[in-house]
Amino acid sequence: MTAPSTVPARNRGGRWIEEWDPEDETFWNETGAKVARRNLLLSVLSEHIGFSVWTLWSVMVLFMGPEYGLTPADKFLLTSMVTLVGALVRVPYTFAVAVFGGRNWTIVSACLLLVPTVAAFVVMEPGTSFSTFLLVGLLAGIGGGNFASSMTNINAFFPLRRKGWALGLNAGGGNIGVPVIQLVALAIIGAGGGPRVLIGVYIPLVLVAAVLAAVFMDNIASVRNDTGAAKDAARDAHTWIMAFLYIGTFGSFIGYGFAFGQVLQNEFGRTPLQAAYVTFVGPLLGSLIRPVGGRLADRYGGARITLWNFVAMAGATGAVVAASVQRSLPLFTVAFIALFVLTGLGNGSTYKMIPGIFRAKAVARGLRGEEAASYGRRLSGASMGLIGAVGALGGVGINLALRQSFLTYGSGTGAFVAFLAFYGLCFAVTWAVYLRGPAPRTRTVAAAEAKPRLDYAEV
Repeated sequence: MTAPSTVPARNRGGRWIEEWDPEDETFWNETGAKVARRNLLLSVLSEHIGFSVWTLWSVMVLFMGPEYGLTPADKFLLTSMVTLVGALVRVPYTFAVAVFGGRNWTIVSACLLLVPTVAAFVVMEPGTSFSTFLLVGLLAGIGGGNFASSMTNINAFFPLRRKGWALGLNAGGGNIGVPVIQLVALAIIGAGGGPRVLIGVYIPLVLVAAVLAAVFMDNIASVRNDTGAAKDAARDAHTWIMAFLYIGTFGSFIGYGFAFGQVLQNEFGRTPLQAAYVTFVGPLLGSLIRPVGGRLADRYGGARITLWNFVAMAGATGAVVAASVQRSLPLFTVAFIALFVLTGLGNGSTYKMIPGIFRAKAVARGLRGEEAASYGRRLSGASMGLIGAVGALGGVGINLALRQSFLTYGSGTGAFVAFLAFYGLCFAVTWAVYLRGPAPRTRTVAAAEAKPRLDYAEV
């Protein structure tokens, strides 16, 4: 058969691909894979810088000493609000892909990152009021939105059999912006540079990402103008179930990424540089292993990997609680880094589940081939923004819980006990919804009626 053309058609002043069928292996092998990988690479770059800008204040607060007049509670509140904005903007960012096109919105979203970086560069000095820092920190939250639009865009480029790897790589490359900005901060401030130097490094990088997206990325016409998919996704219970599970994985990753250094400072008396030497390790490993979680989910099923990952997360959190009680810095550090690694694995496996769930629903409705694939892409792409937004709210909860725990008990132990209980609940939900087999009578009735049965064990 003849593969559909992949030459971007001129339309509304941008690069548009009018025909795109990644499930067709001939099309994929001849032309689709090359186009998809190019867009994936540039999507990773833009999302990476977005994550760095979003988590900028998790680094800045470590170096804001007494001369800035901020209490530990102020700093936890600041990082909580930055996380909150990053979660909320993910919803409109997801819709923006359908309205403007993935390539076009990547350009716009990259340029928008200039607002928080320039603002932070202007106000970063002692004597600035807490309310000003809070306002500028809120602006940095827009960096969190890049994840949602990037994942929605890349989801449309890849076939179902490769989504776990592609989405894991896309998200992992973005997530790694968290440890990278911590490493850059460590190098700059360790060499005697100030916070403004760190901010100044990222301003030209934002411009580079925008230019590369404009020159080399593409829009997929079939994704355009389908904002109704968001309404359909919002009405589907699985969108909200997966959002709940994503609170446990990504919410933990981003929440711990913002809070790790502050916990080391407040509970174990580490200096800013001592904390910075450690804080980047967990997010770095958690980011690098995210594609592995997607790959494992491709092979063994996302639901199975997610289920046992929550077991491991509960175990690591138990070790963190023990270390917090005993004031054991070595145990705390090792257990916390292990927890970061597990959040990365879970991030990959949960996001692989999303397209599989909606593809399974399409098959159960009697759809086949490209019709089923199109249905799955449509709803999974729309649901990803909602899931990403709710999941990121977990980061808000983690920082607020740690803030309250330090105010009440003088340590983070109380918050970590609550996190342990939550991971147990996530395990129960994953098993009950996606892995518990139907009762024997249900299987008999289904066979008798000869209707497809929803089976999520392999998603």
